[in-house]
Order: sequence, then structure tokens, then C-alpha cells
Amino acid sequence: MIVGTIRETKIEEHRVGLTPLGVSALTQAGHTVLVERAAGEGSGFSDDQYGQAGATLLNTPQEVAAGCDLLVKVKEPTPAEYALLRPGLILFTYLHLAALPELTKRILDSGVTAIAYETVQLPDGSLPLLAPMSQVAGRMAAEIGVHLLKRPGPGRGRLVGGVAGVAPGRAAVLGSGSVATAACRVLIGLEARTTVMSRDLRRLAYLEEHFGGRIATRVATSATVAQELAGADLLIAAILIPGAATPKVVTREMVRSMGPGAVIVDVSIDQGGAVETSHPTTHAQPTFVEEGVVHYCVPNMPGAVPQTSTEALTSATLTYVLSLASQGLDAIRQDTALANGLNAFQGKLTCVGVAEALGLPYTPLEELL
Repeated sequence: MIVGTIRETKIEEHRVGLTPLGVSALTQAGHTVLVERAAGEGSGFSDDQYGQAGATLLNTPQEVAAGCDLLVKVKEPTPAEYALLRPGLILFTYLHLAALPELTKRILDSGVTAIAYETVQLPDGSLPLLAPMSQVAGRMAAEIGVHLLKRPGPGRGRLVGGVAGVAPGRAAVLGSGSVATAACRVLIGLEARTTVMSRDLRRLAYLEEHFGGRIATRVATSATVAQELAGADLLIAAILIPGAATPKVVTREMVRSMGPGAVIVDVSIDQGGAVETSHPTTHAQPTFVEEGVVHYCVPNMPGAVPQTSTEALTSATLTYVLSLASQGLDAIRQDTALANGLNAFQGKLTCVGVAEALGLPYTPLEELL
């Protein structure tokens, strides 16, 4: 098979879908790899490295997309990339279609086979291609949130760890998965008073034991979320329903109750956001103030640390890339994890979460493959 990767066009997105090591693994397996020139520069990989690994370097994304069977990216296609989508092409990338109705329409109209990293799901329910970026995003969310509390800036000037005679800041984490766990690790290290809220009682018990009682845990209800957010310094929203839109758990009134200069980092913004006042921002303009509270809502947070993120992501995706390159659609038929990742096939929507979020018809995969 011919595999391709291109330079990302999302604002301040410097990750890349394949590293030179990935290219080498593919070429050694007998595949041809096409790479757009400068695709890996933002992650520290030169064209020379790709060439030495066996890639054919092309000047434009159009050349790569037209010449490959499998296009491996990092982020969802931007409007500038819609024309690259076509029947017969397999697109393998993060998609987050539940929050992107226009992209969903373009994917369905194009007839492309679209597999989303974030919905590749193992039988135990884990998300192997989302986990590495969730770990990065969780650590970043805590670091960024703590930084935004400082001045100069609209933050309230709070040191989350406190000092002798001064109570530590209050941090609330909404969710109990990989993002929440990584965020807690950083917040605990900074000695913030941290409360994790989730509906998953078993996961809360695990986190309480894992962190040795250094966090508080509460079952998330409207009442408990409201109680914890009143006067809180920092909220990290880290809710995920695979493939589906994130429910708006935090209301405008709850945001207002945090008080002026508090900070919200809505990691759930990829899937629409868990906070009523959230809307997507960019690395170039990452924050806004609503109800006196600083909001950070960048959908591609790990793009700020592209070297770390690319290596972590491609270490997880390469096995699946090799499988798709070797077996094509048979890889989807034989691997339930990849089958779960399939969002669209020949103009049909095959992810029930996306279909429900956007009110579109859903076609079971079994009817198509």
C-alpha cells in the first residue's frame, strides 16, 4: 500500500502523523511512503531524516493525498484540506466529528473511509490512541491553569500550593479518566487542594487509593458540582464519552460562582466542551474571560509540545498503521478496535455517537463490510 502524511494546517499544530522511524517500519514492510516536505519540521524531524528512512518527499499535500491509499494525519481536516478527501482514500486521524457538523458533511459527501483515533476502542473499553494525548493534555491542563491564575493577566493572583499560614488553592477536576489522572498528578505535586468529581464510583475509589488519599473525591451530580465550584480557583473539565458530544455539566451560574479571576481549562472542548460558557480557542489566542472567569479552551492542546506529543502518539498509532497498510479494509473486519474507530465509510456514518450528536442516520458497520 502507499501511505502518506502531510503537514498539519490547524493553527499552531506542529505534530506530524508519521515519524522517520514510522516511515522506516513501513518501508521495511514493503510499503511506499509519501511525505510532504517540511511536514515534520515542527516536531524536530527534517526532510533528510524522512528521505534516509525511505520516504518519497513531495512538494504539496495535494500530491501526497492524490498518490496515497492511506493518509495518516494528527488533526481533523481543515477547510483547506477538504478537497483532499475522495472515494478510495482511507483517512486515519483524530476527527471529533460530534462537534463538527460541517466536516462530517464533507466526509460523508466525499466518500472517504474515515477512521478516528479517538474511537479506536479495545474490548476492555480503553482507548489506546487517545490515552497518550490525554496524558499530555492532563499534565498541560494543570500547568496552564496554574499559570493563568498568576498575574499579570486576568487571573486572581493565587499560588495554588499556598505557603505557611495561607491555605492552598482549590482545584476541581471533572472526570476520572486519563486526563483527570494526569492533571491530579501535577496538582498534587504543587500541593493544591484537589477534588475529583465523576459518576464512576469505582474509578474514584481507584484514584483515591492511587494517590494515597491526597485528593478528595465526590460523585458528580448537579448539586455536588455546584458546591465544589463555588469559590474554586481552578476547574479542569475532562469528561469524555467516546465519539459523542460532551454534555454541558457546568452551567453559567456555576462558572459565575467561582468568582472573578478563577480559571477554567476545558479539555473536553474537542467534543464540544463540558462548560456552558466554553467555546473553542487557539494556541494563538488561547483564552477569553466570561462571567469574570478565565477560560482556556484549545482543542489541540498537545500541539504546544509537538516533539513529546508526536513521539507519544505515533508510538501508539504505528501498529494500526502497519495493519491497515498490510491488510486494507480487512484490518477493520478482523480487528474490533479498528472497527470501533471507523466513523464513515462510502458516504455512510458508522459511529452511533456522532450520529446521535448530529441527528444523522446511522448505518451499522456489519451492513457495509
